[in-house]
Amino acid sequence: MLKITSKHLEVTPTIRKRVEAIYAKLARHDVPLINPHVIITQEKQIFKIEASVGIPNGELFAHAKNENLYAAITAMGQKLEKQLIRAQDKPTAQRYATPEQAEEFIYDVDLNNENNENNEEYAA
Repeated sequence: MLKITSKHLEVTPTIRKRVEAIYAKLARHDVPLINPHVIITQEKQIFKIEASVGIPNGELFAHAKNENLYAAITAMGQKLEKQLIRAQDKPTAQRYATPEQAEEFIYDVDLNNENNENNEEYAA
């Protein structure tokens, strides 16, 4: 259940609908969303939006500021989606070369150095 809290602002049905649409877009990634919470604050002419949602691997948090409330909601949604995609792809990301790939790289470099005629000029 999505929880929306507001300070100095009344949450209208259109605002609620926009925020729910953002979380529906996040739900399409087949990751369970745990305790989603949004805080909307209005300070003078600026709207601040903070959102947090738990996922099985951790927690996502994003905040956005803008003079336009709907633009702030959209920016917050984009930040959450980017974090969710990063967290979802993190286990499959290849962070280093496997030993087989490293050996192939060394072998290719050695072949290039042996066939290069300029190496004879610089040999002392």
